[in-house]
Amino acid sequence: MEFKENQAIYLQIANHFFENILQKKWMAGDKIPSIRDMAIQFEVNPNTTMRTFNFLQDKGIIFNKRGLGYYLSDDGYAKTVELKKEQFIKEELPALFKSMSLLGLSFDDLKVYYDKMNP
Repeated sequence: MEFKENQAIYLQIANHFFENILQKKWMAGDKIPSIRDMAIQFEVNPNTTMRTFNFLQDKGIIFNKRGLGYYLSDDGYAKTVELKKEQFIKEELPALFKSMSLLGLSFDDLKVYYDKMNP
């Protein structure tokens, strides 16, 4: 994985978790890879992946079973959707709306492109 300079690495790793959750590769109750395994996969310091796990645990998306590892919480999917929607609205929509305004694109124009990309 190539990391972007404009976002903390632990958050970029969290986005990998979010993708797996949203694509339903990981379901409620599933054991997720360990901190060490994730550090090896992403070629980062285990402390960085630990920060990712702490972030996800603080959000209630994963939980730790002492001595067994980390698991996706029962409402991990719903919490991920909520968090990603909030992030999209705060971070991506303003830039999208600005570009639409500058280019004279309407919501109807966007719908045409959306329909082409999501048949």
